[in-house]
Amino acid sequence: MPKVKTNSGAKKRFKVTGSGEIVYQKSFKRHILTKKSTKRKRNLRKKGVVDKTNRPSVLHMLRMK
Repeated sequence: MPKVKTNSGAKKRFKVTGSGEIVYQKSFKRHILTKKSTKRKRNLRKKGVVDKTNRPSVLHMLRMK
């Protein structure tokens, strides 16, 4: 039997924490930052947590389920 491969895009974007949460980096923080408010940019620095409805599909892409 061949090995099952992890989704390459998912492994670059998601990380599973020690407590089991799946975190990712928020989008819209790469360029064109002058028109975005300081508050918005500060909040984009924080890690995003995958919602429980999307969790099964992300785990499947990471081949953890």
